Amino acid sequence: MGFIEEGRQLIQDFVTPEIRAIEARLDAVEKQIASLDSKVDRNHTALDSKIDRNQTALDSKIDRNHAQVLDTLHRMENYVEVRERLARLEGKLQNVA
Repeated sequence: MGFIEEGRQLIQDFVTPEIRAIEARLDAVEKQIASLDSKVDRNHTALDSKIDRNQTALDSKIDRNHAQVLDTLHRMENYVEVRERLARLEGKLQNVA
């Protein structure tokens, strides 16, 4: 058996099984990565959905608070108008008296 033949036999006996084992491990790692990718995608989708729901709730709360502030300002404007009218009436009453 020649040197080249011995080299081929060595590769077939020792290296080829190791390469197959490495390929099998690599396939397992790729499957794990795919599984993790899928899990990350599901978590990302769930998080996006939760953020959207919270944003909607927050927008609704802001809208309600804005409406309450505007209503309060409107009532304060009416109160100021009533006070001014009352002051004018009081002034007229003092002029009559």
